[in-house]
Amino acid sequence: MTAPPTPAAPDTGERRPVLEATGIRKQFPGVLALDGVALRLHPGEVHALMGENGAGKSTLIKVLTGVHAADEGTLLVDGRPGTFADPLQAQQAGISTVYQEVNLCPNLSVAENILIGREPRRFGLVDWKAVKRRAAELLTELDLDLDVSSPLGSHSLAVQQLVAIVRAVDVSAKVLVLDEPTSSLDRDEVAQLFSLVRRLRDRGVAILFVTHFLDQVFELCDRVTVLRNGRLEGEYTIGELTPVTLVQHMIGGELATLEELSEQAHEEAAERVAGEPLVQARALGRKGSVEPYDLDIHAGEVIGLAGLLGSGRTEAARLLFGADSADTGQVTVDGKAVSLRSPRHAVAHKIAFCSENRKTEGVFGELTIRENIVLALQAARGWTRPISRAKQEELTRRWIEALDIRPANPEAQLRNLSGGNQQKVLLARWLLTEPRLLILDEPTRGIDVGAKAEIQKLVARLAADGTAVLFVSAELEEVLRLSHRVAVLRDHRMVATLVNDDSVTPDRILATIATGADS
Repeated sequence: MTAPPTPAAPDTGERRPVLEATGIRKQFPGVLALDGVALRLHPGEVHALMGENGAGKSTLIKVLTGVHAADEGTLLVDGRPGTFADPLQAQQAGISTVYQEVNLCPNLSVAENILIGREPRRFGLVDWKAVKRRAAELLTELDLDLDVSSPLGSHSLAVQQLVAIVRAVDVSAKVLVLDEPTSSLDRDEVAQLFSLVRRLRDRGVAILFVTHFLDQVFELCDRVTVLRNGRLEGEYTIGELTPVTLVQHMIGGELATLEELSEQAHEEAAERVAGEPLVQARALGRKGSVEPYDLDIHAGEVIGLAGLLGSGRTEAARLLFGADSADTGQVTVDGKAVSLRSPRHAVAHKIAFCSENRKTEGVFGELTIRENIVLALQAARGWTRPISRAKQEELTRRWIEALDIRPANPEAQLRNLSGGNQQKVLLARWLLTEPRLLILDEPTRGIDVGAKAEIQKLVARLAADGTAVLFVSAELEEVLRLSHRVAVLRDHRMVATLVNDDSVTPDRILATIATGADS
């Protein structure tokens, strides 16, 4: 697909930035998150904030929006000093944030979500007619056509994102921070979101756009600020950069192409896929979740699960881990029928699962890196056979080094790590159990290019060493880069399993999804 023309960078000239941060420093226990970082945002521009996971993007956003107080540095809003004790003060100063996970109330109406806490009142009571009228006016101003009386939860995630943005700009926002707003959206939904962002830009709002999708940066943004290891690497106009040079700024060196990785992985692992399957699923299904499907997975093979959001990819994977109970079918391991009634049974058969819901089904933010990594191994051993502290530290250091987890401090609390490094900790936890089948559900979602390449290299190494991998991803290019075979799902049904040769392309997979059969 041909990308739209790159937008010209705005002529900021001598205009004063609406928001300017200089010398920002922030330290957490054991972690120097920001070290002298600077950022300038001008009215009427879309400004990308880029960097690897752990570069300091999330911490900088929290400093700008009053979640954290900077240890050092200055913050100016419209040229005047701004110090925010909490997000409300930042919002009152015109700085609003819409996070990756929409923080609204799905049980309330669209209108109520837009104006919650700011409802027009009459005689001390909420004027509900005025609430609906004001919400409708805001939506009309931004060319959005929504029923303001409908429950927010009845709409797609993309529409909920739009409502969150409308709410944010209704508080006279001068600066709108969008933190990974497109990570769970399909292409049409992204286009809808970008249309709204451009309208806000044209009205003079400064938009800070945080994303890991390089193509979106070049499609939407005017300038880019790059952070690396908690420091400012540089600020660039979009015209100064190419995708390759942007990645080099982010990771500090040359990046081997992932296409080379793909070729190497297939050469090393293709010969290993032979003989009897390690794991077989026959007519495995769950009512209302995924229709019965057949799947063979060999040792040393990477099987990709491809399909649109909501196609049943995750549901199919969860049945193989016992996270959901199957209504029909049978699973065999090494040719022997097994019962996967719970994740504990799957772990006993050396099956591991990294959930896409990292926060709710994976990591424990209040625990340390060490405690998170050893958790699954300790559970498998049983709590009556505790792993010694010395052994825990040895294992943790080994995986911190192997996966380049940052910071390399075993006792750092996990909640202070970036999303990408939390994902690496989750991977380390399961790799420590030495699984024979590793199920990875969206392991690179929300992860920068450098970390994504590291995880993909890890998958290739695991397959080369004989581990079977079930790889679930919404990115078709990523699925094809890594997989030996691709199972395609549509409407909660597995419609085809394709050998990943030269004839299998993203377009062919999309056609399979569209028609429900391989052409």
